Parts: sequence; structure tokens; C-alpha cells
Amino acid sequence: MNDVSMVLIFIGVVFDFIGGIGLIRLPDIYNRLQAATKCVTLGTSFILIGVFIEYGFTSLGLKALICMIFILLASPTAAHAISRGSHKFGIKLWEGSVVDKLSEDKSEDR
Repeated sequence: MNDVSMVLIFIGVVFDFIGGIGLIRLPDIYNRLQAATKCVTLGTSFILIGVFIEYGFTSLGLKALICMIFILLASPTAAHAISRGSHKFGIKLWEGSVVDKLSEDKSEDR
């Protein structure tokens, strides 16, 4: 395998691993979504870029690029929808949380 692609895939695996640890260790859904969205999106994108560099403009490489674009668009959008739905449903923030901008914005609108 190409050295550049191996380094990118390794970096992606490390980011995915850190995101997985964040899903286990962080206290509430909002913090967990941040770990999942940032780390896993970036990690998976690195892995897919590494696959593209390794295989080039073949069918596998192009599929990796298409998947990367989809993940870069869908993952943050899904995380936003989940967090907003959780907030509307009434799931409380962790007691150590300092700021709740969505609640502050809602109270100012009324």
C-alpha cells in the first residue's frame, strides 16, 4: 500500500477510536453527539480519502469519494436534528453544563 494512504487511514482510525471513547465517556446526549459528529466524521473522511488515494479513479475510489461527501453532509445534519429533537422533547443537559443558548433564545422570543 501507498505510505500516504496508510498514514491517512491510520489517522482516520485514531479519530474514530477517540470518537468511540467519547460516546462511552461523555455524560449526556449533547456531548456525545459532539464527539460522534466531529471525531467520527473527520475520522471516516480520512479513511475514505486514504482509500481514494490508494485506488485512484477506479470504481472503489469513486465510491469512497461519494461516501465521503455523503458523510460530510449527512452526519452534522443528523446530529443537529437529534440534538434539537432531544432538546424539544425535554432531555435535560448535564448538570455541569454552563450555557443553554437554545433555551435562552426561546425565552427572549416570548
